[in-house]
This record gives sequence, structure tokens and C-alpha cells, in this order.
Amino acid sequence: MARILVVDDEMGIRELLSEILRDEGHDVTLAENAAAARNARLSARPDLVLLDIWMPDTDGITLLKEWASGGQLTMPVIMMSGHGTIDSAVEATRIGALDFLEKPIALAKLLSSVKRALIRSAPAEQRPAAPSLTGVTRSGPLRDLRRRLEQMASRSRIIMLRCGPSSFAELAARTLAVPGRRWIELAGIPGAITQEQLDAARGGVIHAGDIGTLSRMQQKNLAFAVDRLERLDAKLIASCAQPLAELQAAGGWDDALLSRLFDVVLPLPTLAELRDEIGDLADDVLKHLADAGEIPVRALAESARPLLRQHPWPGGYAELVSALRSAALATLDDDLDASALRALLRPAGNAALPGLNQPLRDAREAFERLYFEHHMEREGGNMTRLAERSGLERTHLYRKLKQLGLPVGRRTEHQD
Repeated sequence: MARILVVDDEMGIRELLSEILRDEGHDVTLAENAAAARNARLSARPDLVLLDIWMPDTDGITLLKEWASGGQLTMPVIMMSGHGTIDSAVEATRIGALDFLEKPIALAKLLSSVKRALIRSAPAEQRPAAPSLTGVTRSGPLRDLRRRLEQMASRSRIIMLRCGPSSFAELAARTLAVPGRRWIELAGIPGAITQEQLDAARGGVIHAGDIGTLSRMQQKNLAFAVDRLERLDAKLIASCAQPLAELQAAGGWDDALLSRLFDVVLPLPTLAELRDEIGDLADDVLKHLADAGEIPVRALAESARPLLRQHPWPGGYAELVSALRSAALATLDDDLDASALRALLRPAGNAALPGLNQPLRDAREAFERLYFEHHMEREGGNMTRLAERSGLERTHLYRKLKQLGLPVGRRTEHQD
């Protein structure tokens, strides 16, 4: 439960927001103007403020500036306005507002914004854990991959994950995160790393990311960290999408450092090689996005699973996360079905021979989906004409479309 201050000069809006937020379990304080908001800020010590821009005594932007300049902007602030402009939103964000909601405020947008603000303002130990293979419990291959990682980490302080671009290397690396211990992102440190920063990783994990993307300074930081792992009782997890020979040929790397980094190597499968595991990964992604307040709670419908399994995933894990986030924000249903994902996963251009690099079963399914999508669009979704066109009996046709995760009976179902 959080303490939330709602500042708005319209009684109806104050009461509506209060009712919604109290139903979510929050403690809500109301203020009708800037003067009341100042008093409530001092007495209630809110965890979050919902602040209207247009108020009769002092507008919300001015009050936000006042709090920022006086050192009182210690809580996240979400601005609200029924007459919002881009300039107002930009100005509020520049001053320190976390988000900007336009009235009338959609319920899902309100709750998502509030949840995101409270998560970001919470202490690090109270924030949802980052996604890792630990959360994927039903997939045998991914469980085995996790066990291999843990076994290697029990004997080596450095693990190199060999992978392709846009892989799920960080997801795998996060599996070795130690509860209650620090996780240090080496690529997030722009300057020279200090001993104090490394000491914070004592007993934890230093994540180097893809070493092929590191700057010269970050390479020096990496060498500095590698030399101190034993003293810190820490692990270092790195990944690389390039062959070792390419890194050596490019120059700039110390051969002794590369030798240590590549001493223990674990090749990672591509997402396309884990087709049967995509549904489990998607379930975990949706859970973490919802826990982080980035999307409303969504469940993956059965009709979406064949679509995810047959997609070639040229963009890897990043493409999966992006597609799920976009579809979850756009759909109005609780379940994320094939129709919500199909347009996002449609390949660019008109590939005449899809799936040539896939196993025969997957290539056949990819072709069948392309075939039926083409003729369903051509026939306007009319099942009678589609059955005639495909030469399938209606019952068999319905079963096939369901198996492929395609919608049945659209628009002109009863037209001949």
C-alpha cells in the first residue's frame, strides 16, 4: 500500500481517482489547490503525487518547479491535464515529472502509470527481480541450460556466453544473480571504474554484456575487474557475438585478457532453435512486464502459441519482448491472442519461399499459415469459399485454422 496525494480543483475528479486508488489498496489524500497540496506534502509524506496542471491559485507546473527548487521533489509526480499540450508535457518532464496523463484518464493507463511510478521509487531490494531463466520452469531445454550455467559458475569465476546478435544472453546471465547481492552493469559505467564501485559487487555478479561493443575505457574497466574477482568473491559474466579470431584481428584487445575471458565458454542456442520453448519464454516476459508496471496484466492465449513458435525471430529475444509489450498495450482483452500479434510479426516483403532454413515440420506450418492468410484475406474470411478454394472439408478446415492459430469466420462468413 502506498500513500498517494491527488491534487485537482475538480471535486468529481478527486473523488473518482480516490475511489479507484483506494480500491487498489492505496492510502489517498486529497487536495483541491496548491496551498492544500503544500500542506499535504509536508504532513502526509506521500509516496506519489497526481498533480493537475490547471488550478485557480497556482498551476501545477509552478508548484512542481517550487518543489524541485526547494528540494521537496523527493517523490514521483504524475501530471494530469484536460487541456494538455506537448509543450506542457515536455516542460513537466524537464522539471522532474515522471509521467503525463491526459483527461479523461483511461483506467488502465492510470493504474499502469501509478504502478510504474511506485516501482521506480521503491528501494532496489523491493523492485521486481529482472527476468532470468529461473522464472521459466516448464521448459526442459531451458532448465537444462540453467543447470549447465550453475554448474559452470560453481567452478569458474568467469563465464563467456557465445551467442548471436539480439540473443537472450542477459536473460541467461541473470540466472546467476545472487539474491541480496549487487549486480553491476559494467557497460553502464562510462568512465574509469573505481575500487569503491567494485567493492559494491562483493559476493555478487559483474555483467560485462557483449564485449564486442565495449569502448576502450570499458575494456580497461573489464581488465581491472577480472584481476580482482578472487578478492571480491564475485563472478563475471560476459557474452560475445563475434568469433574470438575476429576480436583478435580487430586489435585493441589484450591477448592475455581475451584468453582469460574465453577460458570457459557456453554456446547459447538462438531463439529460432528454441521454437518449442517460445511460449514459456513469452509467459515469463508478460509476467515481468506486468510486475514492472509496463503493461496491464495479460495472459498468452493458446491461439498465439503456434504463431510464436513458427516465427523465425530474426531480431531474437529483443524482438520477442518488443512484440509482446506492443501487443499487450494495444489489445483491449485480458488474453493476448494471435490477432494481437500477427501484424507485429508479419515478415517484411513478400517472401516467396518461407522457412527454407527451418525443420520440415516448421517450414510446412509456416507455408500453411502464409497460404491460409492469403486466401482468408482474398475471400474476406468466408469459410465456405475458403473450404472450396483449399479443397478441405469444413470440419477439417476449422481444425487446421485453429492449429495454426488463425481466426475463424470473419466479416463475410455468411455471404456467398
